[in-house]
Amino acid sequence: MALTMKDTFYISHGSPTLAIDKSIPARHFLQSWKDKVFPQKPKAILVISGHWDTSFPAVNIVHRNETIYDFYGFPDSMYKLKYPAPGAPEVALRVKELLMASGFKRVDEDRERGLDHGAWVPLMLMYPEADIPVCQLSVQSKRDGNYHYNLGKALAPLKDEGVLIMGSGSATHNLRALGMVDGIVPWALEFDTWLKDALLQGRYEDVNCYQEKAPHAKMAHPWPDHFYPLHVAMGAAGENAKAKLIHHSWQLGALSYASYQFKSAS
Repeated sequence: MALTMKDTFYISHGSPTLAIDKSIPARHFLQSWKDKVFPQKPKAILVISGHWDTSFPAVNIVHRNETIYDFYGFPDSMYKLKYPAPGAPEVALRVKELLMASGFKRVDEDRERGLDHGAWVPLMLMYPEADIPVCQLSVQSKRDGNYHYNLGKALAPLKDEGVLIMGSGSATHNLRALGMVDGIVPWALEFDTWLKDALLQGRYEDVNCYQEKAPHAKMAHPWPDHFYPLHVAMGAAGENAKAKLIHHSWQLGALSYASYQFKSAS
């Protein structure tokens, strides 16, 4: 009997310092992952990270994942962290096969790339043993929400093959607006609340068209790269999937760590 994953996830990974800063509440949430959130051990993990943005979908096909330090000006200790998870080349090729069968005409293979911090920072807290094979799929920030939802829809069969599908981004992601402020800035709160209501009410089409439908969409996401992993997770869960808010916290007044679980209807 193959292991079946009923759920897909969208994790807000916030700041890279999540890896070392014990004061960030989302860190404790991710550390409790196996005990409280998702006790099933997946056969492999597919991460769609906002930190890999390409013109066409791309998968990384490697046997051992290097740890990519794609951030600048952080404490030295961050650049010594390692997450040596095995690659998942068979899963990556399966991703390519599924996408091409669903009409995505070009899917590139990257045979060198390891894991960016959108993948390894949360995974280091969720699965610290680094013993589960991991591969990544890129986002295409020049495309829209519907495109990424359809990308996810094509990946749905992976759930029946024991693959955990996880989008990693940030529910709000305007780095220029972050600051030491008391409370949450109103535009961030309004967008974040709109998103939560839309997801929990199953209004996935509204979320796909968030640029027109959501308040302060451009302020919350000046670039959509950290939002599209949500659409992939949503699409992979299926139309009648039930969304659940599994973590919520804020940092620097405007960075939402809202994370969601999508439970498939079938």
